Amino acid sequence: MKETEEPLTPTGLPENAFRELASDEEYTPVLHPAHDQKEVTPYSVGMGLLMAIIFSAAAAYLGLKVGQVFEAAIPIAIIAVGLSNALGKKNALGQNVIIQSIGACSGVIVAGAIFTLPALFILQSKFKDITVDFYQIFLSSLLGGILGILFFIPFRRYFVKDMHGKYPFPEATATTQVLVSAQGASGAAKEGGQAKLLIIASLIGGVYDYIVATFGWWAETVTTTAAGWGQTIAEKTKVVLSCNTGAALLGLGYIVGLKYAFIIFAGSIFIWWIIIPLLGTYGSPEMMAMAPDVIFKDYARMIGIGGIAMAGVIGIVKSWPIIAQAVGLAGRELKGKADSVKEVRWQTDISMKIIVGCIVLALICVFLFFWLGVIHTLWQAAVAWLVVTIIAFLFTTVAANAIAIVGSNPVSGMTLMTLIIASAIFVAIGLKGTSGIVASMVIGGVVCTALSMAGGFVTDLKIGYWLGSTPRKQEQWKFLGTLVSAATVGGVIIILNKVYGFSGENALVAPQANAMAKVIEPLMMGGDTPWILYMVGAILALILNWLGVPALPFCLGMFIPLSLNTPMLVGGAIAHFVGKSSKDPKVCDARRDKGTLISSGLIAGGALFGVFAAITRFVGVEFAFPDAGLTQITGCIAYIILIVYLYKASCNTK
Repeated sequence: MKETEEPLTPTGLPENAFRELASDEEYTPVLHPAHDQKEVTPYSVGMGLLMAIIFSAAAAYLGLKVGQVFEAAIPIAIIAVGLSNALGKKNALGQNVIIQSIGACSGVIVAGAIFTLPALFILQSKFKDITVDFYQIFLSSLLGGILGILFFIPFRRYFVKDMHGKYPFPEATATTQVLVSAQGASGAAKEGGQAKLLIIASLIGGVYDYIVATFGWWAETVTTTAAGWGQTIAEKTKVVLSCNTGAALLGLGYIVGLKYAFIIFAGSIFIWWIIIPLLGTYGSPEMMAMAPDVIFKDYARMIGIGGIAMAGVIGIVKSWPIIAQAVGLAGRELKGKADSVKEVRWQTDISMKIIVGCIVLALICVFLFFWLGVIHTLWQAAVAWLVVTIIAFLFTTVAANAIAIVGSNPVSGMTLMTLIIASAIFVAIGLKGTSGIVASMVIGGVVCTALSMAGGFVTDLKIGYWLGSTPRKQEQWKFLGTLVSAATVGGVIIILNKVYGFSGENALVAPQANAMAKVIEPLMMGGDTPWILYMVGAILALILNWLGVPALPFCLGMFIPLSLNTPMLVGGAIAHFVGKSSKDPKVCDARRDKGTLISSGLIAGGALFGVFAAITRFVGVEFAFPDAGLTQITGCIAYIILIVYLYKASCNTK
């Protein structure tokens, strides 16, 4: 939430939208809660599905390239509002919520798929008998998304109504303000300007990243090892500094903000400037001869994996009271003991009896998928099914809680822990080798997508709560968005694997998938599992939690390459200075919000044009600039220009 004493109602939301309510106070949304509203129409459903397809492709490319999936909710909301104004649609707020809700399936399905399933392609390069079919990727994403929706619905009332004003919901807040700003003539005019600004920023970010990826006019990553003195330092001390110059990452860092960008960067510095130099100086002779990036990939990164897994356990422990309370609430509704507010359109969910029936049906489909499409042994498929059911349900509240507080979903850490637990169980029951690898990764994809969907869905439903949409309609049409997004993501992953690959030189980095491949291989193939490094990371996460430092972002920084975390810090620093650029708090708020809009454009444009660059390379058009030293210089210049643009354009606000 914004740090200001003024009521946060710049776009027409009620005064009590963002604060806790008094005991006798009620929240009344923008759309009258007792009246029917125009929400589900051919236009809203069609546009929502179109957004799901476009942003699924864009988010998949960016996520596999840098390990961070941008949330599509804000760009989709702006596009929806801009189109409704351009088409002269009246009372379009309810329809725009549906467009945003369906379209937002893209980001959450992408996160669930790309963090796990590309690991199958990575391991396929080592073990030729591993096969990856489209239907496995598609069904893993689809069934995981459906489980995430169904498992979260019983928790909806707790998170979006009972905890009103207690959670900040950063992404939901921004998206809601975009959507509600279209109400009234002045709001429409303002939003038209926002849409124009978003388009300009998207073109700048898109063209910028397209030139880098296709023509290489400047270096995509600037690094100290490009200079002679930097190579000397790296050889003697194993210390390097690198920074990706992409527009999308800069915008992502701005939206994340300085606090969490700094924590993520601190995790990287801990690995790259402390652990790697120690291993490279005092490790074995073989390790001392390795380059810093090899030490990171083969050893130091394992500490981050252990930390992420422990951060997931900490999250479950902290969320246990929430699980108990929400399950009790759902049980009362199932028995018909819900209070009268459930009868109001604005608070009407899909019937709990239908939800329970759908959960049973979905779990049956998951079991059949595991048995007939992945494992082929009945009792082993049953064990896998039980693991997925228990872990996906328990972690649902962890994912939703993370989104509600910081807007960041820790699905990769929770999925890593799932893989470790599941792999240990599978080996114990005789499911190992390459068949065990395929089973573990597909099952991990189901869990990861379920948790990603649960975390993302809480944002959609909170937006609907603030604005007065019908939860039941959001819940119903979320399934169709999940179907379309799962099909799109499956196709994009296969195409990107053929064009770039996910391992080796010039491949897409796919950091989470590579980390999971690194975890699963020794567990299933009988190699040496680095339990000591995992334990070091787990103990570090416990210490960080004890000190009050968010363990998850720090540990994420430890296993994502430094070059991808440095621009996050740069973007976060720009957001900090923009927020302090005036003595007037209202001016600072306006400038920070404008910077968020511009950054969303840089992210969306960079990601979309990244897909175009992949298609360009797929058809054989590619150019490499011959002078690598010169591209390092031009890379620094281009990046500085981009930084100046983001800062100046953000501050150009009254």
